[in-house]
Amino acid sequence: MVRLIDTHCHLNFSEFENDREEIIGRCLDNDIWIINVGADYKTSRKAVEIAEKYDKGVYPHHQNFGVGVYASVALHPHNVQKEKFDISKYRTLAKYSKVVAIGETGLDYAFCEDDKKIQKLQQKVFIQHLELAKEVNKPVIIHSRRLFPEILEILKTHYSKLKTFGVLHCYMGRWSYAEEYLKMGFYISFTGLITYARDYDKVIKNCPLERILIETDAPYLTPIPIRKPENNPRNEPQYVKYVAKKIAEIKGVSFDQVAEQTTKNAKELFNLV
Repeated sequence: MVRLIDTHCHLNFSEFENDREEIIGRCLDNDIWIINVGADYKTSRKAVEIAEKYDKGVYPHHQNFGVGVYASVALHPHNVQKEKFDISKYRTLAKYSKVVAIGETGLDYAFCEDDKKIQKLQQKVFIQHLELAKEVNKPVIIHSRRLFPEILEILKTHYSKLKTFGVLHCYMGRWSYAEEYLKMGFYISFTGLITYARDYDKVIKNCPLERILIETDAPYLTPIPIRKPENNPRNEPQYVKYVAKKIAEIKGVSFDQVAEQTTKNAKELFNLV
């Protein structure tokens, strides 16, 4: 069995409150590792709790305690109005050994297109996350929502100060922007979106496999064939295999090659052991 790593999911969200342990068990039984990503302090703390509890053997159905369940902490740009970013609280979370990244952070103006004040606040909080990533020496997971020039401008000013790399989560941009991020040392990550939208085939074809990560963004972006025209069920980390299969199809390589390389990439970026 070839290991897969879902580098971005949200089992820490309420959608999984009733069957989280069962899902983690299914993943680990199929050699699928997961990184639960925070979107505010509550869900960031929950991600840490899940990883730490697993580390202490709370999930006894699997023998490899401490391996396979990780966390990332941050305040999502959508939530900067709802919660004041207290860097000290996130710093405390970030120091846990199972926290492997700062994210998801970034910019998203979808709900504040005409509100420059909120946009400025998002930019400020994004920069604070970059500073935290530098301080704790962990990579950043960036949420972009098509604001690639704006994020590039911030990174050109602040990214050079970082000690480690990062990833563009759920990439939805053009190849020309992807090239810029690759030059800066970033990885590019793809979700189940690529199984039903052909807009990103060129990026996948051109992007070196050595710089690609795979993810589900569960419970969102359920891939085909789980996703149906008449039904869009909740996404789960185990469906990351369909993302790997689609990348293999587009690049004309084997599934095992994609699985092995993206797992290696994730281990290197997030320092997974």
